[in-house]
Amino acid sequence: MTRLLVAGKLHPAGEAMIDSLREAGHHVDYVPDQDERAFVPYLPEADALAIRTQPLDAGMIASAGRLRVVSRHGVGYDAVNVEALNERHIALTVVGDVNSVSVAEHAMMQLLAGAKRAVAADHAVRESGHWGWRNALEARELWGKTLLIIGFGRIGQRLARMAGAFDMRVIGYDPYLPVGRWPEDLATPVDSLRQALGAADFISVHMPPAPSPLLGPEEIAAMKPGVVLSNTARGGVIDEAALAGALSRGDVAFAGIDVFGTEPPGDGHPLVGSDNTLLSPHIGGLTDEAAERMAIACLRNAIDYLDGSINPDLIVNREAIHA
Repeated sequence: MTRLLVAGKLHPAGEAMIDSLREAGHHVDYVPDQDERAFVPYLPEADALAIRTQPLDAGMIASAGRLRVVSRHGVGYDAVNVEALNERHIALTVVGDVNSVSVAEHAMMQLLAGAKRAVAADHAVRESGHWGWRNALEARELWGKTLLIIGFGRIGQRLARMAGAFDMRVIGYDPYLPVGRWPEDLATPVDSLRQALGAADFISVHMPPAPSPLLGPEEIAAMKPGVVLSNTARGGVIDEAALAGALSRGDVAFAGIDVFGTEPPGDGHPLVGSDNTLLSPHIGGLTDEAAERMAIACLRNAIDYLDGSINPDLIVNREAIHA
């Protein structure tokens, strides 16, 4: 009998699916303990591992002699040692399109908050003597403005549809998206990021991290004065110190930041002390609806891989494990 190990607390819908799997004859070890190493003693007997955000290093993988598949509860796998999996020909799977709506909505909220100066407006009501702030006419409209979406995958494309409903002009930059797969009805593709930065009134980032920030000091300096910036992608995509400097000078009017290079960022982080930011604790994809879809998809991937029915597009390292 194959054994599925589930590491990390799941949405109640996922827990209900575990009960259903057990009733169907599957052996499932469920370890909801928040201690990131609580699941390790169960690894030697596991054929499949469904894992949330805990690290999975080479030593843990070496202890899992029966392991055939690791199913990530999400689309990122920064904490997983993929090389160690490849050496053992263990598959790594991710969930499909389960949280793009949630993240795109969060990005749209950040852009609207920046345009309408939501944070400053809230302070104007709560703080005595600031009601007159309304006469400064700092709020802006989205209508007719240019939105640059950096990274035009599922999330970027959903955001483009939302922006279209506000009658924004949408341009997109994505060096990884083949020309033939670019949905030009949603956005106009641009080849030069530097030129696009100078043309955009609003910018939303949806790119994976790289060894160095995609938006460093030079790129931030190239942005249109008064730009509103949103990042719901990953920490490290934007140089946070350079962004904090641009915000303090007013070069960047507002930034909505959901992800940080170090999480949590801490009291001394340069963006925490900024008045023209809206910060959130990496919750763009953490809605109740997305968590339900993610839990079910994560468990389904593990079971489908074991019985040979998984969608190959959900296997991150399929070329390595079949080599």
